[in-house]
Amino acid sequence: MPFSSRSYVSRYIPSNRFPVGLRWLLIANVAISVLDFILRASSVDVFLRSFALVPSQVVHSFAIWQLVTYMFLHAGIGHLLWNMLALWLFGIELERTWGTARFLRFYFLCGICAGLTVVAAAYMFGGVNASTVGSSGAVYGVLVAYAVVFPDQTVLFGFLIPMKSKYFVMIIGGIVFLQSYMAVAGAPGTGIAVMAHLGGLVAGYLILRGRRLHVNARQPLETAYRNWKMQRAKRKFEVYLRKQGSQRNRRIH
Repeated sequence: MPFSSRSYVSRYIPSNRFPVGLRWLLIANVAISVLDFILRASSVDVFLRSFALVPSQVVHSFAIWQLVTYMFLHAGIGHLLWNMLALWLFGIELERTWGTARFLRFYFLCGICAGLTVVAAAYMFGGVNASTVGSSGAVYGVLVAYAVVFPDQTVLFGFLIPMKSKYFVMIIGGIVFLQSYMAVAGAPGTGIAVMAHLGGLVAGYLILRGRRLHVNARQPLETAYRNWKMQRAKRKFEVYLRKQGSQRNRRIH
């Protein structure tokens, strides 16, 4: 069987219809990050770096725009390339399925939730003045969405081992949880940016499955309430029948 005809490489084949939202996300991330790398140690770069996510500035200076702008800055070329590669591989089919508006809404919502997770973790475990950059949180949300929408699609783990996307994301999720635990269990305030990965994963899952989880959690309560009302009505009816029977007996005697 030719390599290009296998199911797990079908999404790597270029398409004439490149989604608009994904295209502009890639262009914006690459352009801003490259500009940041070129202008390192200059006054312009200092201005750009002020858009990184710093928990103390978000809370005390109300720099809430950092919850969005930090996603367009990256710590290095490798950081940028891996994020953009993952965004392209897993985001292209999602945007084709959902449409541009829903895809972009989901992407930014995951990124913002990832940023809020970093802020909360910084105040709980230390590192309120540490800066966080990168679109990893939003990309991890896209990764979860891909596994939810296409659970049986085969992907290459490590570009070598084919497996279903749902199992791939389970493995990645386990790694992220372990990294997050090591970040908060280690020296206070170090590696707190890793919490963005966990925040993006959890946010992506809850956004897609939150309504179903809410229904599943509410359904037993509603069933128990209906059963309680039925039992209550049954007891009232039995009391009513006993009263009617006693009155009938008094009339007879």
